Amino acid sequence: MDNVGILFQFNSYGESHGSGIGGVVNGMPSGIYIDESFLKVEIMRRKGGAKFTTPRKEEDDFEILSGVFDGYSTGMPIGFFIPNNNTRSKDYSQIKDVFRPSHADFTYHHKYGIRDYRGGGRSSARESVARVFAGGLAKLLLREFHIEIFSGVSGIGEVCSTNTFSIEDFKEARNSEIFALDKTLEKAQKQEILTAKRRGDSVGARVAICVTNVPIGLGEPLGYKLDSILARDLMGLNAVKAVEIGDGIQSSRRYGSQNNDYMDKNGFLSNHSGGILGGISNGNRIIITVYFKPTPSIFVAQNTLDIYGNEVMLKLQGRHDPCVGVRGSVVCESIVALVMADMLLLHTTSKLSNLQKIYGINTTLS
Repeated sequence: MDNVGILFQFNSYGESHGSGIGGVVNGMPSGIYIDESFLKVEIMRRKGGAKFTTPRKEEDDFEILSGVFDGYSTGMPIGFFIPNNNTRSKDYSQIKDVFRPSHADFTYHHKYGIRDYRGGGRSSARESVARVFAGGLAKLLLREFHIEIFSGVSGIGEVCSTNTFSIEDFKEARNSEIFALDKTLEKAQKQEILTAKRRGDSVGARVAICVTNVPIGLGEPLGYKLDSILARDLMGLNAVKAVEIGDGIQSSRRYGSQNNDYMDKNGFLSNHSGGILGGISNGNRIIITVYFKPTPSIFVAQNTLDIYGNEVMLKLQGRHDPCVGVRGSVVCESIVALVMADMLLLHTTSKLSNLQKIYGINTTLS
């Protein structure tokens, strides 16, 4: 059940220590220029190998297998493959029969009766490279409509910003090693990550996402609302434990007179709703906040069980992100792109007049 999307569909395959990670994107209209340089930049933004991320460094060279001819999408399924070249499976031999605390080991074992223990197999964050590639394809479609998506880290552990971020803040965050949105807190946030890393521990993170130039009308009530699908697909990313749209939890602490987005002839006077009303985009910027738990792979001794029910003490080896939310911010951006591309295509059938334009039917009365 890895399919997401209705008209713009994405499906991934592969495991952390398998041959590689790949996917198929269905629904990309023909005639879109497939900018491979752009796709490489997207994947590079997600890569590990820096001191604030996992030491595992994959080249992430990709191969497009189908759906592209002479540099343009053909309207056929776009298949792609990204090989795994830097696996160290021996690091995981000690946990072959042991459940790592707060990992998916326990649930995968009991659901399927078999699991790939090497790096978490399918439950590994390694899978997210496919989402970034597919999200890059979605962005190529969205930019034809001037829709842009930005992301950045607003909090690391207890070091969290209360700022409202501008588009310039999001653009500047791309130059930060940890994609920090608040420059005044970046040093302290980096220190928070490094302190956890030195202790063999990990730390959680908060990520902000902003979508601009969104047309009014995206979203399919009641079963496929824009906000509900954004939350669903973002929660589908490993380590995400909560998603807020607009002011989110803060809205529950207010009166309606404080929370309503009043309007005048120039538009909305505020954006507490985060750009979505009734599950439909209202033309405002879409604002999302995503919360990541600390990476469960830590290097301190932990009490756990083995597959036989015995109590054991576990001390992990391997290469892990001290703060998965840093690279996770890039993946969140890609997931939002996939949802927005799907909603864009779905909106074409919402009105009879839209269909008539597609088929060149002139409805003007003679």
